[in-house]
Amino acid sequence: MTTPPDQQPAALIFDLDGTLVDTVPARIAAWLRTFEEFGIAADRRQVARLIGSDGRRLARVVADAAGIAIDAALAEEIDRRAGDAYSELNTDPRPLPGARELLQALDAMGLRWAIATSSRPEQVGKSIESLNLPRPPTIIDGSRVEHAKPAPDLLLFAARELGIEPSHAWYVGDSIWDMQAARAAGMSPIGVASGSATTDELEEAGASLTVDNLNQVRR
Repeated sequence: MTTPPDQQPAALIFDLDGTLVDTVPARIAAWLRTFEEFGIAADRRQVARLIGSDGRRLARVVADAAGIAIDAALAEEIDRRAGDAYSELNTDPRPLPGARELLQALDAMGLRWAIATSSRPEQVGKSIESLNLPRPPTIIDGSRVEHAKPAPDLLLFAARELGIEPSHAWYVGDSIWDMQAARAAGMSPIGVASGSATTDELEEAGASLTVDNLNQVRR
């Protein structure tokens, strides 16, 4: 575990896939299936590393590595198809250890929180349902901004929705893209080694604190 931020947060903002809900394997499978459909050779390790970033960007990076140039329209089509495939696969998502308990504890403390995910809106419903929360959460999805992670736009949008300065927020995520987006937004990046990146990778990407699971964020 790295050194925690000095300042206590006014709010916490969370990634969804791989942070709150165990959906990264389904994400990877959906992308691999989609690239196969489009005739684009894809390496599982490369796709896994890109999970959590903007889907259109992911499509372009993988296609480029395969020596195939794709335009914005095709990147959008691939991203949308990968989302459909994910929805077909993500039939029984499970909350990650400590996720529900942490969110309920924040509510009990009166500490504001939100979810900021690169996912399209139609992809988040099942995962949110699995958390079995007592109230609908504030969700900023990829449709709300032009550029999703690693750009800071999603996180800055969430900060505005919560009525806080970005520098007063912690952003909690499982990918290097989460850490980069948090740094770009001026937030404290909290890395959770429960999804697409290791503790070392999260720290290298700028995490102020890394934990094995969300139970450790409560301490």
